[in-house]
Amino acid sequence: MPKFFVLFALLMFGSTAAMAQAQHSGTDAEQKACSRDVTRHCRKLMDQGDFAILACLQQHRAQLSKACAQVLNNHGQ
Repeated sequence: MPKFFVLFALLMFGSTAAMAQAQHSGTDAEQKACSRDVTRHCRKLMDQGDFAILACLQQHRAQLSKACAQVLNNHGQ
């Protein structure tokens, strides 16, 4: 399973302590909303960690699907 799914744990838990303890990821709908965008825009970063993927999604915000952009917005990103 691609590491980007852990990204949703980062989105759902804002603090570092919570991220360290997080064992669950975003909803299936949130994962589905961003999976194509991660593959399309951030594939080369998938082995560089969740923060790299999040930064990539933020850099490509104007090109993201509406659904993925909404997931980021919903989580204050």
